Amino acid sequence: MTSTVTPPTNVDQKFRAAMSAFPSGVTMMTTAGPDGEPRGFAASSFCSVSLDPPLVLVCLAKTAQCHDAFIDNDQWSIQVAGAVHVDLVTRFATKGVDKFAGGEFVPDHRGVPVLVDAAVLIECEAHQRYDGGDHTILVAKVLDIDVDDRPALLYFQREFRHLDHFPMQGAF
Repeated sequence: MTSTVTPPTNVDQKFRAAMSAFPSGVTMMTTAGPDGEPRGFAASSFCSVSLDPPLVLVCLAKTAQCHDAFIDNDQWSIQVAGAVHVDLVTRFATKGVDKFAGGEFVPDHRGVPVLVDAAVLIECEAHQRYDGGDHTILVAKVLDIDVDDRPALLYFQREFRHLDHFPMQGAF
């Protein structure tokens, strides 16, 4: 009996390709650093967790420059990016740049920077933090939400997209 040894596949590349086939919204999560300066990052890894209590989660790379700020500060804000925010989201996803340049951010009543023209603004606070491999899973309790009529930005197949608002016939 002969056995065939199959060479290992590059799971990392396949994983990235598989995740890029899943369309998602784009968020920017913000907080204030210990010096009071705004900190933030872009994330497509955002989802609802619970309705009672209202919980959402976002995954933050442990290598992100703002990682410690989200560990040290329990007051956060999540902005769902609008279709007009491609440049801003790109900046939020880039290391070593002023992430808050080019967007109109103001501090909320807690001192957390919020984007005034976000499609959705979620005021939240830390509920739990979990180890998630090379990421920290941030679970947040929702305190308040402001929903605008602006079309949201999507990320699909490694490109930004937007919906044309044409629902599929017969869907649900």
